[in-house]
Amino acid sequence: MAMKQILSPLPGTFYRRPAPDQPPYKTEGDEVAVGEVIGLVEVMKSFTEVKSTAAGRIVKFLVENEDAVMAGQPLLDLDG
Repeated sequence: MAMKQILSPLPGTFYRRPAPDQPPYKTEGDEVAVGEVIGLVEVMKSFTEVKSTAAGRIVKFLVENEDAVMAGQPLLDLDG
């Protein structure tokens, strides 16, 4: 199977959880489908869902929760 990456759609702060007291959307080893939410990017108090553009299993997150990200930066590796 080919390795794929999910990219940040815009610059901002990446969040793996919908809220601080909630579990992460996805963790390493989870399966994801196309269009499934894997995180949020916040820019000036506006939150944008990051949705998977491919189906597969999450191999590794390349950024940590609350890391600053750039548009087009890889967020995670997918095996699928």
